[in-house]
Amino acid sequence: MGSYGGTSTSDFKALYGKIERALEKFEQVSDSTRLLEVVMETLVQDFRDDLGIEMARLYRREGEDFYLRGVFGGSRPVQLGFKVPRDYPPHVRTLEKGLLVMDRDDPEYDEQFEWAIGVNSNFAAISVGPGATHVIAFSISGDFREEDILYSLSAVRHVINLKLQEHRLAGIIDEARVIQESLLPESAPESSVYSIHGQSRPAEVVGGDFFDYMELPDSVLGIAIGDASGHGLPAALLARDAFTGLRMGIECGAGIVSTVEKLNRVVHRAELSSNFISLFYGEFHPDGSVDFCNAGHNPPLLLSRGVLKELRKGGLVLGPDPSAVYDHALVGMNPGDTLVLYTDGIIEAEDPAGEQFGMDRLAGTVRECGRSEVNEIVSGVFRASVEFSRGCPQRDDMTVVAVRRIPRSEN
Repeated sequence: MGSYGGTSTSDFKALYGKIERALEKFEQVSDSTRLLEVVMETLVQDFRDDLGIEMARLYRREGEDFYLRGVFGGSRPVQLGFKVPRDYPPHVRTLEKGLLVMDRDDPEYDEQFEWAIGVNSNFAAISVGPGATHVIAFSISGDFREEDILYSLSAVRHVINLKLQEHRLAGIIDEARVIQESLLPESAPESSVYSIHGQSRPAEVVGGDFFDYMELPDSVLGIAIGDASGHGLPAALLARDAFTGLRMGIECGAGIVSTVEKLNRVVHRAELSSNFISLFYGEFHPDGSVDFCNAGHNPPLLLSRGVLKELRKGGLVLGPDPSAVYDHALVGMNPGDTLVLYTDGIIEAEDPAGEQFGMDRLAGTVRECGRSEVNEIVSGVFRASVEFSRGCPQRDDMTVVAVRRIPRSEN
């Protein structure tokens, strides 16, 4: 392509791949402006023959204006901070079209202006970033075909925008990961009455499942599990809001039903109100009684003396109906009884034929593992669900929490 003799589709793809590979080594650069400076230097150094570039300049949008913030190459120094006139025709055309090629004979080419920023040749420019946050301008040496340069700069612009988008998304994902980590407890509280263990596996980097433990007055333990619809960042944000609201209500002594009803109204008014959250919350007392409310969540399974019971009492999922009314119920756990809480990612795991793991298989697993240590129960449920899937990808977040009332012989 150095001779600019006509650009084919294969030439374009080859150049695109070469540029993409060259920029991969700069993925750890976190600042967008610095990334573009590195990109600019790389294009001048490594793509002079491919693109005919002999100098590159970086302009950054600050308010409504663009200022010169970086220069690489060229035969004489240029003062940074130079402001580009808003009405300068090449600048306007670049922002309108996304890219521009201009030779010195063009009537809109201002030799005095270009000389001030070190340009005394033909040049090209591209706008990059969301909302055209930056402009990169190149001095082009030798003869060129405008079609070839446009093809080449189109590849450059696409790769750069892709890298900027990846940086932006990486930042969002990092923030979401922090949110996710803040929702999940590092360990279960110590208790002489209950043994507890929980684990969550998001389908993506972050997810909408959460569980929580609260140490309340009179040696009562609050345990919650929830599932925001969907997964990824929106679900993680919704789960964070539910997590915070539940903690605030319970720790202020508002009571289970009052807290859940208020949380339902909060979720309904949230910006992500098209989504919803299922929630199970229970308070585990030293005498083995459990006061709970199930807001549309998969019913936890209580294994007591060989019999399985589903804990369903409560009401609708949180969010869709701000006037929904909730209820609570009391159930007893005998020494040795086990309660398994889970999200629908467990029972909706599919095998290659599309069949779901389902409640029957979960119930069988709980019966089989119910007398084991709680960490073994959690591992056993995950293992059974994953083995049933036989290599099919995880489609939803998966969470399991096991609570076992410690037998008297172990106290």
